Amino acid sequence: MNMHKADTPAAFSAATLALDPAKETDKIVAALREQLRGPLRKRGLVLGLSGGIDSSVCAALAARAVGAKNVYALFMPENDSDPESLRLGRTITETFGIDSVVEEIGPSLQAMGCYDRRDAFIRELVPDYTSAWASKIVISNALEGDGYNISYLVVQDPDGKQTKLRMTPSVYLGIVAATNMKQRTRKQLEYFHADRLNFAVIGTPNRLEYDQGFFVKNGDGAADVKPIAHLYKTQVYQLAAYLGVPEEICKRPPTTDTYSLQQTQEEFYFSLPYDRMDLCLYGLNNNLPAETVAAAAGLTADQMTRVWADIAAKRKATRYLHLAPQLVEPVSEIAPK
Repeated sequence: MNMHKADTPAAFSAATLALDPAKETDKIVAALREQLRGPLRKRGLVLGLSGGIDSSVCAALAARAVGAKNVYALFMPENDSDPESLRLGRTITETFGIDSVVEEIGPSLQAMGCYDRRDAFIRELVPDYTSAWASKIVISNALEGDGYNISYLVVQDPDGKQTKLRMTPSVYLGIVAATNMKQRTRKQLEYFHADRLNFAVIGTPNRLEYDQGFFVKNGDGAADVKPIAHLYKTQVYQLAAYLGVPEEICKRPPTTDTYSLQQTQEEFYFSLPYDRMDLCLYGLNNNLPAETVAAAAGLTADQMTRVWADIAAKRKATRYLHLAPQLVEPVSEIAPK
């Protein structure tokens, strides 16, 4: 995405990310129609609705592209889900006239040992941990310390007391592996309904999430179309206002809704709130001077350097998430065109 001709580095600000929502909507709608008619050869769209801004905007775009009757939404709560997610998701289907179904995945996750596997790893650090407790993973702020992303486990006992503990690599990987079962189970159900309806599956990452690998491979990262992956999250909010997404969804803080304790996205993954991260990412992508971007994002020059280093580190660490399965040699007869 190029800067407007009128923009100069000195003029860089949040306004630089402003877009024409009507024009952008028309572009995305046209692309979705062409993708369905062309390479995908599907007649509609399926998506999971979380009650968040990204899936809500994708649902609204899908309804414009193929008509509400050709969009099917899934609500997939589990044991750790915030009930607000289901309530807010239903406001989207009501607003845009989309058919939907509730697929409660808690029993399936329980049967697969998702919660037991996670809790077993937590008990390596907190032997008294039981299902009566709650937990989440947080990262150290990239603006502080030595620049390394250190993950911590936060647990809350039945009396409400919280404790923050440094995790060993094996505990961290084990907890994440268990919780990733949630996203992969949801995607399995999305593809079940897509297959039975001959629909395509929508993926809902925005540019920040897509760039930084904030998704689970073969989980929420799996999709046939990703209509907002080129848009900064700030721009997704602009589309939401234009498309008529309910205000309470637009005002809801971005959350992972994955762990039993409430958790913001910046607690879990990003260095800053999305609006400031967008400015940092845009500045890096467009080779703007660090001091210009720092001023727009309200950072010091040193903090700006740390954020850009964190972006680069996440790109490197999550590159494999974007890779197709690796082959010994190309099979040219079926190579993607």
